[in-house]
Amino acid sequence: MGVAAGPIRVVVAKPGLDGHDRGAKVIARALRDAGMEVIYTGLHQTPEQIVGTAIQEDADAIGLSILSGAHNTLFAAVLELLKERDAEDIKVFGGGIIPEADIAPLKEMGVAEIFTPGATTTSVVDWVRVNVGQSV
Repeated sequence: MGVAAGPIRVVVAKPGLDGHDRGAKVIARALRDAGMEVIYTGLHQTPEQIVGTAIQEDADAIGLSILSGAHNTLFAAVLELLKERDAEDIKVFGGGIIPEADIAPLKEMGVAEIFTPGATTTSVVDWVRVNVGQSV
């Protein structure tokens, strides 16, 4: 595919039944302000909808915001669907209320990065800039 032409494209999604999207909107705005193209899917998205959107929008990354406690299942589902649809080049990162003990297993599963509640928008923007859209 080569280096992504143009701005990095990120799908920001809120999977599952969690109704709080302030954090996702803050991240979406920060990425957009940094010159990235952000596709915000809104609330209550299924993993299938999120992956479908990412492929359709030719996204470089998917950022999942999960506060519901279902992060292990939801990340696994998104990664599995990307694999099935031959779209594993789309990096998956996330944030929310994710216990420290779950971070290493999520990364082993294939999640590129996890941001805990204390993370700054700057740290997320910098991480995306360095790690996404640079794959050759």
